[in-house]
Amino acid sequence: MSTVFNIIAILFMVAVVIVLVRGLMNMLRGGSGNASNKLMQARVLLQFIALVFIMLALYVSRG
Repeated sequence: MSTVFNIIAILFMVAVVIVLVRGLMNMLRGGSGNASNKLMQARVLLQFIALVFIMLALYVSRG
């Protein structure tokens, strides 16, 4: 079961990297500040979800 949580956490971490790169590309192109803000909010949310799944994987592997 912890393997499932590990895989899900990795997928969310990859999503964090993708959103972060999109935000950096937007910033370097001089894009919309609103788009940068939305990407930052999405990154924080994805990081939180990834952290939750990492903690679940650790909890399940201990018990």
